[in-house]
Amino acid sequence: MLRAGGLTSRTITRVCVVAVAVLAVSASLAASSATASRSMQVGLFDDGSILGDPDTTFPLLKQLRTQVIRVSLDWGGLGPLSVARRKPENATDPADPAYRWTAYDYIVKKAAEEKIKVLFSVIGTPSWANGGKRWNRAPKSGSSLRAFMYAAATRYSGSFTPEGSDQPLPAVHLWLAWNEPNDPIFLTPQYRKVGKKKYVMQSARDYARICNAVVTGVHSTVLRGEKVACGATGPRGNDKPAGTRPSVSPLAFLRAMKRAGAKGFDAYAHHPYYGNPHEAPTTTPRTGVTLANIGKLIKQVTTLYGPKRIWLTEYGYQTKPPDALFGVSWALQARYLSHAYSIARKNPRIDMLIWFLLRDEPRARGHDGWQSGLMTRAGKRKPAYTTFRRLPH
Repeated sequence: MLRAGGLTSRTITRVCVVAVAVLAVSASLAASSATASRSMQVGLFDDGSILGDPDTTFPLLKQLRTQVIRVSLDWGGLGPLSVARRKPENATDPADPAYRWTAYDYIVKKAAEEKIKVLFSVIGTPSWANGGKRWNRAPKSGSSLRAFMYAAATRYSGSFTPEGSDQPLPAVHLWLAWNEPNDPIFLTPQYRKVGKKKYVMQSARDYARICNAVVTGVHSTVLRGEKVACGATGPRGNDKPAGTRPSVSPLAFLRAMKRAGAKGFDAYAHHPYYGNPHEAPTTTPRTGVTLANIGKLIKQVTTLYGPKRIWLTEYGYQTKPPDALFGVSWALQARYLSHAYSIARKNPRIDMLIWFLLRDEPRARGHDGWQSGLMTRAGKRKPAYTTFRRLPH
Protein backbone atom coordinates (compact mmCIF):
# COMPACT_ATOMS: atom_id res chain seq x y z
CA MET A 1 0.00 0.00 0.00
CA LEU A 2 1.08 3.56 -0.56
CA ARG A 3 1.64 5.04 2.85
CA ALA A 4 3.68 8.14 2.33
CA GLY A 5 3.07 10.82 4.89
CA GLY A 6 -0.63 11.06 5.58
CA LEU A 7 -3.66 8.91 5.00
CA THR A 8 -3.69 6.33 2.23
CA SER A 9 -6.40 6.69 -0.37
CA ARG A 10 -7.50 3.12 0.41
CA THR A 11 -7.79 4.02 4.06
CA ILE A 12 -9.65 7.27 3.53
CA THR A 13 -12.20 5.80 1.18
CA ARG A 14 -12.83 2.68 3.25
CA VAL A 15 -13.59 4.79 6.30
CA CYS A 16 -15.75 7.19 4.29
CA VAL A 17 -17.71 4.38 2.66
CA VAL A 18 -18.64 2.86 5.99
CA ALA A 19 -19.57 6.25 7.21
CA VAL A 20 -22.13 6.79 4.43
CA ALA A 21 -22.95 3.41 3.62
CA VAL A 22 -11.17 -10.45 -9.82
CA LEU A 23 -7.62 -13.63 -18.48
CA ALA A 24 -8.03 -17.11 -17.38
CA VAL A 25 -5.91 -18.78 -14.76
CA SER A 26 -2.48 -19.67 -16.07
CA ALA A 27 -1.43 -23.25 -16.67
CA SER A 28 1.13 -22.97 -13.91
CA LEU A 29 -1.58 -22.01 -11.41
CA ALA A 30 -3.72 -24.95 -12.47
CA ALA A 31 -0.79 -27.28 -12.00
CA SER A 32 0.14 -25.94 -8.58
CA SER A 33 -3.45 -25.89 -7.33
CA ALA A 34 -3.88 -29.52 -8.35
CA THR A 35 -1.24 -30.45 -5.80
CA ALA A 36 -2.64 -28.29 -3.00
CA SER A 37 -3.33 -30.27 0.13
CA ARG A 38 -6.53 -28.55 1.27
CA SER A 39 -9.11 -25.97 0.38
CA MET A 40 -8.69 -22.26 0.96
CA GLN A 41 -11.59 -19.83 1.13
CA VAL A 42 -11.49 -17.02 -1.41
CA GLY A 43 -13.45 -13.86 -0.85
CA LEU A 44 -14.01 -10.17 -1.37
CA PHE A 45 -14.01 -7.08 0.83
CA ASP A 46 -15.90 -4.09 -0.50
CA ASP A 47 -18.13 -2.31 1.99
CA GLY A 48 -19.12 0.31 -0.54
CA SER A 49 -20.63 -2.33 -2.85
CA ILE A 50 -21.83 -4.91 -0.35
CA LEU A 51 -23.28 -2.57 2.25
CA GLY A 52 -24.02 0.27 -0.13
CA ASP A 53 -25.75 -1.65 -2.95
CA PRO A 54 -26.35 -5.26 -1.89
CA ASP A 55 -29.13 -6.02 -4.39
CA THR A 56 -26.82 -5.24 -7.32
CA THR A 57 -23.72 -6.71 -5.70
CA PHE A 58 -24.85 -10.17 -4.58
CA PRO A 59 -25.60 -11.44 -8.12
CA LEU A 60 -22.03 -10.44 -9.02
CA LEU A 61 -20.66 -12.18 -5.93
CA LYS A 62 -22.53 -15.33 -6.94
CA GLN A 63 -21.22 -15.14 -10.51
CA LEU A 64 -17.70 -14.73 -9.16
CA ARG A 65 -18.15 -17.88 -7.01
CA THR A 66 -17.27 -15.87 -3.92
CA GLN A 67 -16.94 -18.06 -0.84
CA VAL A 68 -16.69 -15.42 1.86
CA ILE A 69 -17.29 -11.70 2.16
CA ARG A 70 -15.64 -9.48 4.71
CA VAL A 71 -18.01 -6.86 6.10
CA SER A 72 -17.10 -4.07 8.53
CA LEU A 73 -19.39 -4.26 11.55
CA ASP A 74 -19.44 -0.70 12.84
CA TRP A 75 -19.75 -0.90 16.60
CA GLY A 76 -20.72 2.71 16.98
CA GLY A 77 -18.16 5.18 15.74
CA LEU A 78 -18.11 5.55 11.97
CA GLY A 79 -21.47 6.70 10.67
CA PRO A 80 -25.10 5.93 9.86
CA LEU A 81 -24.52 2.16 9.91
CA SER A 82 -23.23 2.28 13.47
CA VAL A 83 -24.98 -0.32 15.59
CA ALA A 84 -24.49 1.27 18.98
CA ARG A 85 -24.11 4.99 18.53
CA ARG A 86 -26.32 5.34 21.58
CA LYS A 87 -25.30 3.52 24.76
CA PRO A 88 -27.53 0.47 25.36
CA GLU A 89 -29.09 -0.22 28.73
CA ASN A 90 -28.51 -3.96 28.40
CA ALA A 91 -25.44 -4.24 26.19
CA THR A 92 -25.43 -8.04 26.01
CA ASP A 93 -29.01 -8.16 24.72
CA PRO A 94 -29.13 -8.00 20.88
CA ALA A 95 -32.72 -6.77 21.16
CA ASP A 96 -31.81 -3.70 23.18
CA PRO A 97 -33.59 -0.72 21.54
CA ALA A 98 -30.35 1.25 21.26
CA TYR A 99 -28.96 -1.26 18.78
CA ARG A 100 -29.53 -0.82 15.03
CA TRP A 101 -28.82 -4.04 13.14
CA THR A 102 -31.01 -3.60 10.05
CA ALA A 103 -28.27 -3.26 7.40
CA TYR A 104 -26.30 -6.20 8.79
CA ASP A 105 -29.37 -8.45 9.15
CA TYR A 106 -30.07 -7.87 5.45
CA ILE A 107 -26.48 -8.70 4.41
CA VAL A 108 -26.43 -11.88 6.49
CA LYS A 109 -29.71 -13.06 4.97
CA LYS A 110 -28.61 -12.25 1.40
CA ALA A 111 -25.30 -14.06 1.94
CA ALA A 112 -27.09 -17.13 3.31
CA GLU A 113 -29.36 -17.22 0.25
CA GLU A 114 -26.27 -17.35 -1.99
CA LYS A 115 -24.38 -19.76 0.33
CA ILE A 116 -21.67 -17.17 0.97
CA LYS A 117 -19.99 -16.98 4.38
CA VAL A 118 -19.78 -13.68 6.22
CA LEU A 119 -16.69 -12.49 8.06
CA PHE A 120 -17.65 -9.64 10.36
CA SER A 121 -14.76 -7.34 11.29
CA VAL A 122 -15.78 -5.18 14.21
CA ILE A 123 -14.40 -1.65 14.23
CA GLY A 124 -15.27 1.83 15.45
CA THR A 125 -15.50 2.73 19.12
CA PRO A 126 -18.60 4.73 20.07
CA SER A 127 -17.79 7.98 21.86
CA TRP A 128 -19.67 6.87 24.96
CA ALA A 129 -17.18 3.99 25.36
CA ASN A 130 -13.92 5.94 25.04
CA GLY A 131 -14.58 9.19 26.85
CA GLY A 132 -15.88 11.19 23.91
CA LYS A 133 -12.92 10.56 21.63
CA ARG A 134 -12.89 9.58 17.95
CA TRP A 135 -13.80 6.13 16.62
CA ASN A 136 -10.15 5.02 16.31
CA ARG A 137 -9.50 5.31 20.04
CA ALA A 138 -9.76 2.10 22.04
CA PRO A 139 -12.57 1.74 24.57
CA LYS A 140 -11.67 2.65 28.12
CA SER A 141 -12.63 -0.81 29.25
CA GLY A 142 -12.76 -4.08 27.37
CA SER A 143 -16.06 -4.90 29.05
CA SER A 144 -18.07 -2.57 26.79
CA LEU A 145 -16.73 -4.18 23.62
CA ARG A 146 -17.03 -7.65 25.11
CA ALA A 147 -20.71 -7.05 25.85
CA PHE A 148 -21.32 -5.77 22.30
CA MET A 149 -19.59 -8.80 20.80
CA TYR A 150 -21.71 -11.10 22.94
CA ALA A 151 -24.82 -9.35 21.64
CA ALA A 152 -23.60 -9.53 18.01
CA ALA A 153 -22.60 -13.18 18.18
CA THR A 154 -25.86 -14.03 19.91
CA ARG A 155 -27.89 -12.25 17.23
CA TYR A 156 -26.00 -14.14 14.50
CA SER A 157 -25.82 -17.47 16.31
CA GLY A 158 -28.41 -19.08 14.04
CA SER A 159 -30.95 -19.30 16.86
CA PHE A 160 -31.99 -15.67 17.33
CA THR A 161 -35.32 -14.58 15.87
CA PRO A 162 -35.74 -10.80 15.69
CA GLU A 163 -38.99 -9.14 16.58
CA GLY A 164 -41.48 -9.20 13.71
CA SER A 165 -39.93 -12.27 12.08
CA ASP A 166 -40.89 -15.94 12.26
CA GLN A 167 -37.45 -17.24 11.30
CA PRO A 168 -34.08 -17.00 13.05
CA LEU A 169 -31.30 -15.03 11.43
CA PRO A 170 -28.57 -17.07 9.69
CA ALA A 171 -25.43 -17.84 11.68
CA VAL A 172 -22.15 -15.98 11.25
CA HIS A 173 -19.16 -18.09 12.27
CA LEU A 174 -16.24 -15.86 11.23
CA TRP A 175 -15.15 -12.81 13.21
CA LEU A 176 -12.24 -10.37 13.04
CA ALA A 177 -11.06 -7.94 15.69
CA TRP A 178 -10.54 -4.44 14.26
CA ASN A 179 -8.45 -3.47 11.24
CA GLU A 180 -4.72 -2.68 10.93
CA PRO A 181 -4.17 -1.67 14.55
CA ASN A 182 -0.49 -1.02 13.78
CA ASP A 183 -1.59 1.99 11.70
CA PRO A 184 -2.58 5.24 13.47
CA ILE A 185 -5.49 5.71 11.08
CA PHE A 186 -7.26 2.78 12.68
CA LEU A 187 -5.90 2.84 16.22
CA THR A 188 -4.35 5.81 17.93
CA PRO A 189 -2.11 6.59 19.69
CA GLN A 190 0.49 4.14 18.42
CA TYR A 191 3.00 5.16 21.09
CA ARG A 192 2.82 6.88 24.44
CA LYS A 193 5.72 8.84 25.90
CA VAL A 194 6.86 7.85 29.37
CA GLY A 195 9.36 10.22 30.91
CA LYS A 196 11.60 12.37 28.77
CA LYS A 197 12.86 9.81 26.23
CA LYS A 198 11.11 6.49 26.73
CA TYR A 199 8.09 5.39 24.70
CA VAL A 200 5.74 2.46 25.13
CA MET A 201 3.81 0.82 22.28
CA GLN A 202 0.35 1.88 23.37
CA SER A 203 -1.41 0.52 20.27
CA ALA A 204 -0.38 -3.05 21.06
CA ARG A 205 -1.58 -2.66 24.65
CA ASP A 206 -4.89 -1.23 23.54
CA TYR A 207 -5.25 -3.85 20.83
CA ALA A 208 -4.64 -6.73 23.23
CA ARG A 209 -7.65 -5.46 25.16
CA ILE A 210 -9.70 -5.22 21.96
CA CYS A 211 -8.66 -8.69 20.81
CA ASN A 212 -9.47 -10.30 24.14
CA ALA A 213 -12.84 -8.57 24.33
CA VAL A 214 -13.85 -9.78 20.86
CA VAL A 215 -12.61 -13.32 21.53
CA THR A 216 -14.32 -13.60 24.90
CA GLY A 217 -17.54 -11.99 23.74
CA VAL A 218 -17.95 -14.31 20.75
CA HIS A 219 -16.75 -17.52 22.39
CA SER A 220 -19.01 -17.12 25.43
CA THR A 221 -22.24 -17.33 23.40
CA VAL A 222 -24.29 -20.36 22.32
CA LEU A 223 -22.73 -20.08 18.86
CA ARG A 224 -20.80 -23.21 17.95
CA GLY A 225 -18.03 -23.60 15.38
CA GLU A 226 -17.16 -19.92 15.52
CA LYS A 227 -13.66 -18.68 14.67
CA VAL A 228 -12.18 -15.39 15.80
CA ALA A 229 -9.09 -13.81 14.25
CA CYS A 230 -6.93 -11.13 15.78
CA GLY A 231 -4.10 -9.11 14.28
CA ALA A 232 -5.42 -7.82 10.94
CA THR A 233 -2.04 -6.09 10.72
CA GLY A 234 -1.02 -3.81 7.89
CA PRO A 235 2.09 -4.86 5.93
CA ARG A 236 4.49 -2.15 7.10
CA GLY A 237 5.32 0.28 9.90
CA ASN A 238 8.15 2.70 10.62
CA ASP A 239 8.73 1.86 14.32
CA LYS A 240 9.53 5.52 14.97
CA PRO A 241 7.64 6.71 18.03
CA ALA A 242 8.96 10.26 17.65
CA GLY A 243 8.32 10.46 13.91
CA THR A 244 5.71 12.58 12.16
CA ARG A 245 3.35 9.64 11.70
CA PRO A 246 4.37 6.82 14.05
CA SER A 247 3.34 3.28 13.13
CA VAL A 248 4.47 -0.21 14.06
CA SER A 249 5.89 -2.92 11.81
CA PRO A 250 3.77 -6.09 11.85
CA LEU A 251 6.32 -8.40 13.50
CA ALA A 252 7.08 -5.88 16.23
CA PHE A 253 3.37 -5.39 16.77
CA LEU A 254 2.78 -9.15 16.97
CA ARG A 255 5.44 -9.52 19.67
CA ALA A 256 4.09 -6.54 21.60
CA MET A 257 0.46 -7.72 21.58
CA LYS A 258 1.67 -11.05 22.95
CA ARG A 259 3.50 -9.28 25.78
CA ALA A 260 0.36 -7.26 26.43
CA GLY A 261 -1.68 -10.43 26.94
CA ALA A 262 -3.59 -10.95 23.70
CA LYS A 263 -4.76 -14.55 23.70
CA GLY A 264 -7.47 -17.07 22.88
CA PHE A 265 -7.93 -16.26 19.19
CA ASP A 266 -8.29 -19.00 16.57
CA ALA A 267 -6.44 -17.37 13.67
CA TYR A 268 -4.00 -14.55 13.01
CA ALA A 269 -4.99 -12.13 10.25
CA HIS A 270 -2.63 -10.07 8.08
CA HIS A 271 -2.81 -7.80 5.02
CA PRO A 272 0.25 -8.61 2.85
CA TYR A 273 0.01 -5.71 0.37
CA TYR A 274 2.76 -4.82 -2.08
CA GLY A 275 4.86 -1.74 -1.33
CA ASN A 276 5.31 -0.32 -4.85
CA PRO A 277 4.06 -1.15 -8.35
CA HIS A 278 7.34 -2.91 -9.22
CA GLU A 279 6.71 -5.57 -6.56
CA ALA A 280 5.17 -8.82 -7.77
CA PRO A 281 3.67 -11.21 -5.19
CA THR A 282 6.97 -13.12 -5.35
CA THR A 283 9.20 -10.06 -4.80
CA THR A 284 10.83 -10.09 -1.38
CA PRO A 285 10.25 -6.63 0.12
CA ARG A 286 12.93 -4.48 1.71
CA THR A 287 10.64 -3.88 4.67
CA GLY A 288 7.39 -5.29 5.95
CA VAL A 289 5.58 -8.57 5.41
CA THR A 290 4.05 -9.35 2.02
CA LEU A 291 3.10 -12.64 0.38
CA ALA A 292 6.71 -13.15 -0.72
CA ASN A 293 7.97 -13.37 2.88
CA ILE A 294 4.77 -14.38 4.66
CA GLY A 295 6.78 -17.25 6.18
CA LYS A 296 8.45 -14.75 8.52
CA LEU A 297 5.14 -13.81 10.04
CA ILE A 298 3.94 -17.42 10.23
CA LYS A 299 7.16 -18.38 12.01
CA GLN A 300 6.66 -15.58 14.52
CA VAL A 301 3.03 -16.56 15.11
CA THR A 302 4.15 -20.17 15.70
CA THR A 303 6.82 -19.11 18.16
CA LEU A 304 4.44 -16.95 20.15
CA TYR A 305 1.11 -18.74 19.81
CA GLY A 306 1.68 -22.17 18.31
CA PRO A 307 0.25 -23.39 14.97
CA LYS A 308 -2.55 -20.84 14.66
CA ARG A 309 -4.34 -20.61 11.33
CA ILE A 310 -3.49 -17.66 9.07
CA TRP A 311 -6.14 -15.50 7.38
CA LEU A 312 -5.19 -12.98 4.70
CA THR A 313 -8.17 -10.71 5.19
CA GLU A 314 -7.24 -7.92 2.77
CA TYR A 315 -5.10 -7.90 -0.39
CA GLY A 316 -5.10 -6.39 -3.86
CA TYR A 317 -3.30 -4.59 -6.68
CA GLN A 318 -4.40 -1.25 -8.05
CA THR A 319 -4.56 -0.76 -11.81
CA LYS A 320 -3.55 1.91 -14.27
CA PRO A 321 -5.68 3.16 -15.62
CA PRO A 322 -6.86 4.84 -13.55
CA ASP A 323 -4.07 5.00 -10.93
CA ALA A 324 -0.93 6.15 -12.77
CA LEU A 325 1.18 6.34 -9.59
CA PHE A 326 0.61 3.06 -7.78
CA GLY A 327 -1.25 0.92 -10.32
CA VAL A 328 -0.17 -1.94 -12.57
CA SER A 329 -1.63 -2.84 -15.95
CA TRP A 330 -4.94 -4.69 -16.10
CA ALA A 331 -3.14 -7.80 -17.42
CA LEU A 332 -0.60 -7.67 -14.59
CA GLN A 333 -3.33 -7.31 -11.98
CA ALA A 334 -4.93 -10.52 -13.27
CA ARG A 335 -1.57 -12.31 -13.33
CA TYR A 336 -0.69 -11.13 -9.84
CA LEU A 337 -4.06 -12.26 -8.51
CA SER A 338 -3.33 -15.71 -9.94
CA HIS A 339 0.17 -15.74 -8.42
CA ALA A 340 -1.09 -14.56 -5.04
CA TYR A 341 -3.71 -17.29 -4.95
CA SER A 342 -1.08 -19.90 -5.84
CA ILE A 343 1.31 -18.73 -3.10
CA ALA A 344 -1.41 -18.67 -0.46
CA ARG A 345 -2.98 -22.00 -1.39
CA LYS A 346 0.36 -23.81 -1.36
CA ASN A 347 0.89 -22.76 2.25
CA PRO A 348 -0.78 -25.29 4.58
CA ARG A 349 -1.35 -22.67 7.30
CA ILE A 350 -3.33 -20.18 5.18
CA ASP A 351 -7.09 -20.70 5.22
CA MET A 352 -8.37 -17.52 3.60
CA LEU A 353 -7.49 -14.92 0.95
CA ILE A 354 -9.74 -11.88 0.61
CA TRP A 355 -9.38 -9.46 -2.31
CA PHE A 356 -10.03 -5.74 -1.96
CA LEU A 357 -12.14 -4.59 -4.00
CA LEU A 358 -14.98 -5.71 -6.25
CA ARG A 359 -15.43 -2.30 -7.88
CA ASP A 360 -12.96 0.60 -8.10
CA GLU A 361 -13.63 3.42 -5.69
CA PRO A 362 -14.45 6.87 -7.01
CA ARG A 363 -11.78 9.38 -7.89
CA ALA A 364 -12.57 12.93 -6.96
CA ARG A 365 -10.78 16.15 -6.21
CA GLY A 366 -8.66 15.68 -3.10
CA HIS A 367 -9.63 12.04 -2.85
CA ASP A 368 -8.15 9.46 -5.23
CA GLY A 369 -9.91 6.39 -3.85
CA TRP A 370 -8.48 2.92 -4.32
CA GLN A 371 -8.57 1.16 -7.70
CA SER A 372 -7.88 -2.52 -7.04
CA GLY A 373 -11.36 -3.55 -8.15
CA LEU A 374 -12.16 -6.46 -10.41
CA MET A 375 -14.34 -3.90 -12.18
CA THR A 376 -13.99 -0.24 -13.00
CA ARG A 377 -16.14 2.31 -11.28
CA ALA A 378 -18.38 2.33 -14.36
CA GLY A 379 -18.81 -1.45 -14.18
CA LYS A 380 -16.40 -2.57 -16.94
CA ARG A 381 -14.90 -5.94 -16.04
CA LYS A 382 -11.13 -6.14 -15.90
CA PRO A 383 -9.29 -9.40 -16.80
CA ALA A 384 -8.95 -10.05 -13.07
CA TYR A 385 -12.72 -10.51 -12.88
CA THR A 386 -12.44 -13.69 -15.01
CA THR A 387 -9.33 -14.79 -13.13
CA PHE A 388 -11.11 -14.53 -9.81
CA ARG A 389 -14.17 -16.38 -11.09
CA ARG A 390 -12.02 -19.28 -12.37
CA LEU A 391 -9.92 -19.71 -9.22
CA PRO A 392 -10.07 -23.38 -8.16
CA HIS A 393 -12.18 -23.94 -5.06
